[in-house]
Amino acid sequence: MPELPEVQAIADYVDGRAAGFPIRRVDVASLAVLKTADPPYTALAGRTIETVTRIGKYLVITTAGEDGGPIHLIIHLSRAGWLRWSDNLSPAPPRPGGKGPIALRVHCGMPGEGFDVTEAGTQKRLAVWIVRDPAEVERIKTLGPDVLSLSRDDLAEVLKTTGARIKTVLTDQRILSGVGNAYSDEILHTAKLSPFATSKTLTGEQIDALYSATGEVLRDAIGRLEGQEVARLKGEKRSGLRVHARTGLPCPVCGDTVREVSFTDRSFQYCPTCQTGGKILADRRMSRLLK
Repeated sequence: MPELPEVQAIADYVDGRAAGFPIRRVDVASLAVLKTADPPYTALAGRTIETVTRIGKYLVITTAGEDGGPIHLIIHLSRAGWLRWSDNLSPAPPRPGGKGPIALRVHCGMPGEGFDVTEAGTQKRLAVWIVRDPAEVERIKTLGPDVLSLSRDDLAEVLKTTGARIKTVLTDQRILSGVGNAYSDEILHTAKLSPFATSKTLTGEQIDALYSATGEVLRDAIGRLEGQEVARLKGEKRSGLRVHARTGLPCPVCGDTVREVSFTDRSFQYCPTCQTGGKILADRRMSRLLK
């Protein structure tokens, strides 16, 4: 799933190529991805892209037109969505209802340029909204604060509000926005915290470590992805991960074997030596530290 660093990199990339240019046309191959109907997607044609930014893990393309008010194209890539930029976009619209991965095509930037929004797999969770105010999107309205906007004390206050495990706190977008499964694994490994540590019980030193690790991991990822072609972002993300998706491999810090806890539809990874005092977390939904 694209998380804060990838969405920021995509936003910067598209902004650098499309801001100031009109949207020539929008093709919709999958009507199911559209979660709004007013304004219609056809209203974007002829409007100028002002900025491409992000809110949490949402890509926000803000456009201006003669009516004076902005219209925002908002994209949530979910688990298997992606954006593919092209300098030679096919003028033929993708076939509606086709079996290919393309859900949406936006012709913008210089003539011939634009991007496809795609989704792999069978679990169709990609979502697109066209709204006059991002707050019209219920999921955005209920987002917690952007994780990189918080001070250390702000983070401490957030942690006091919930008794959830710290892994859950980092990935619940209603509590903190921007971080998903991969970077939460990396943050907790860097902070030397167990994924099952309870947020309310963290000591001051542990909160310091968590705050520092969050900034370090995310800003390092943003820096590595900056200026990269969109097509290379996934590979660059994987190359920077130390524990996530590295089950069975040695921890690059201590050499211990990276372990995994699996659930029905997801899993996470951690290093026992670095994070749990050498104890192995039980690999079941109601996992707890083995005695």
